[in-house]
Amino acid sequence: MASERVGKIARSTRETRVVVNLSLDGRGQVQVHTGVGFLDHMLEAFARTSLCDLEVGCQGDLEVSAHHSVEDTGIGLGQALRQAVGDRAGLARYGWALVPMDGALARVVLDLSGRPYLRWEVPVPLQMLGDFPTDLAPEFWRALAVHAGLTLHVDVLAVDNAHHALEAVWKAAGLALAQAVARREGVVGPLSTKGTLD
Repeated sequence: MASERVGKIARSTRETRVVVNLSLDGRGQVQVHTGVGFLDHMLEAFARTSLCDLEVGCQGDLEVSAHHSVEDTGIGLGQALRQAVGDRAGLARYGWALVPMDGALARVVLDLSGRPYLRWEVPVPLQMLGDFPTDLAPEFWRALAVHAGLTLHVDVLAVDNAHHALEAVWKAAGLALAQAVARREGVVGPLSTKGTLD
């Protein structure tokens, strides 16, 4: 039987304390509490579509703003993902998905390349979604991409409202990740012409 693919991260700064437990081979079970309600909702959508089991706890300086909690949760999840995929041997490596949500349509394409990159083309208006300002969405995904070692392209091709657009992004990312971390028969080592990733 293949080894369990898990990442466990505990990260503390003067601004936040973040704990992340991630299992790539789960059933989409979720327990999250970041103190930012909209982010909790997005993380649940991500975990359920990726079928990862995910536990996230964050205690942050919300009296300042949600910024540190959102970004540091992205850092913690990225570190846990990098730990869980290990050397990426035998994995499909690439994943992509298109997800509609009513009048919104999001596309996410990712590569477990080891080379961090975020392209963010998401034309949502700057507004508050509960306690979450929409300009924190790219901050979350940039932090995750950098610390997971992902090449990540995110596009929203149609927008009816910001909530639908961002939820479609998180769900598309979950589906794309599920593809990328799937074990691919016949692949020995990392899927790379160089024989290594990074």
